[in-house]
Amino acid sequence: MTNFCDMTGKNGTRYGERRFAQLEPKHLRAIRDNMTDRPEAANSIIKGLRVVFRCAKERDIVSANPAAEVPLLQSKNKAGHHSWTLEEVEKFEQTHPVGSKARLALALFLYTSQRRGDVVRMGRQHVRNEWLFVKQEKTGVELHIPIVRQLRAIIDASPTGDLTFLVTDFNKPFTSNGFGNRMRKWCDEAGLPHCSAHGLRKASAVRLAEDGCTDLEIMSWGGWKTLAEVQRYTKGARQRFMAAAARDKIDR
Repeated sequence: MTNFCDMTGKNGTRYGERRFAQLEPKHLRAIRDNMTDRPEAANSIIKGLRVVFRCAKERDIVSANPAAEVPLLQSKNKAGHHSWTLEEVEKFEQTHPVGSKARLALALFLYTSQRRGDVVRMGRQHVRNEWLFVKQEKTGVELHIPIVRQLRAIIDASPTGDLTFLVTDFNKPFTSNGFGNRMRKWCDEAGLPHCSAHGLRKASAVRLAEDGCTDLEIMSWGGWKTLAEVQRYTKGARQRFMAAAARDKIDR
């Protein structure tokens, strides 16, 4: 753990031969600035380096964490991944009817509120008494998610694999990236080029809010860590729900 990975700055300077202790924030900024056309990728590198240097500092390999002093670039996608609207969900459903793999995938996302990496690992072995047991790949959090009747009906009507609900054409479990490519194809077929699997987790939170679920209930269902995360997605839906409730009171 004495040498740094081989990267080249914008001015052609190579930092790959520098030892950890020799690296300064200016060196890491140069690496970051060399990727201004790919801000998300640049930010991922800086975030990873922050972890690496934190571990190095804990082991007394370095005395400071230079990556912690390097600000992240502003993402081109300020709002994050597009959150599907109700109309987009309906358009996808019209293109991919119940009984198709695409419709099963959509249902698993919408009715479990989980990430892509967790959805592709779900299988019948995770179901007990109509509860789905999920250990989130990203956080390690263990969740118990009830299988609602809408999801149960779609699972029963769909072709599934032995170990996972979703399988490839060769009856093998999807990798996370492989499924992302397949979902891209299904979205394109439905005329939804701006939609992806990532946005369905947000959409599921909005749908739960529109159904009247509290932020704490949504947080528990999807395994979000903080209320702030949930409220970032549900603020608009919550406003509509409360306005509708106020309308009903006025009408009465």
